Amino acid sequence: MPFSIVPFLLLAIPLLEIAVFVVVGGQIGVLATLALVLATAVAGSILLRIQGFGVLARVQQTLNEGRVPGRELVHGVMIMIAGILLLTPGFVTDALGFLLFIPAVRDIGWTFLRERIVIVGGGNGRGGATGGSRDKVIDLDMEDYSRSEPGESPWRGPETPRE
Repeated sequence: MPFSIVPFLLLAIPLLEIAVFVVVGGQIGVLATLALVLATAVAGSILLRIQGFGVLARVQQTLNEGRVPGRELVHGVMIMIAGILLLTPGFVTDALGFLLFIPAVRDIGWTFLRERIVIVGGGNGRGGATGGSRDKVIDLDMEDYSRSEPGESPWRGPETPRE
């Protein structure tokens, strides 16, 4: 999303929410409108809890199988966004939030994002960068390490102050 659209959305979404509140409040009344907003917030928090734990279980299962859980992590982020949208008062944000709780809609989002992101994982299924980053680790024992007195060090440049 281009950055120039963000200020427009920050203005357009609240105005749209106010317009929908006025229309719905005129049709069903103020108290019923407020009750409906509270009911969607409660339903959203329940759905967030149920589907959030489900995504965590799928991420754990994928990691145990030694695969990178890219799809599951993106679904988890979308579920978190859905929960935030449902906790935000308004009918437009509630509609978007409920749509994100539908797995088919999240799969469409994953298909869109999959081509635009790069997931880097280790060959052992534990994450990390590919390319054998463990081979680059230097493990020193205490007898291999010595502290030299201040002097010329290849690690210290001429402009680095001495301790």
